[in-house]
Amino acid sequence: MTGTVSMAQAALRQIRIAALIEGTTLVALVCIGVPLKYGAGIPAVTTVLGPVHGVAFVAYLWLVFSTRAEIGWRRAELARLAVPAFIPFGTFFNMPFLRRKQAQIGRPG
Repeated sequence: MTGTVSMAQAALRQIRIAALIEGTTLVALVCIGVPLKYGAGIPAVTTVLGPVHGVAFVAYLWLVFSTRAEIGWRRAELARLAVPAFIPFGTFFNMPFLRRKQAQIGRPG
């Protein structure tokens, strides 16, 4: 049981880190890259940030869905984690939820 709990907590920690990276890259892309591309005519920023965000986005969703059985995500929880990844600042709103889930897994009983 202890090994399963520590694995689930490690997975949740990885998801929290991936969510921060995904959210940050999306905000940077939308709030910095796009205005520079279309407002200032500097497309280089989106050329770099676009693929970086794409990798972060896919990694985040892969982590969420690959840990479904290990963590025991319900469909509503999966949706709660996946949908905000499409919205700037969205993944940041899931941080308290992920912390609570991590604490819940660590509690006995």
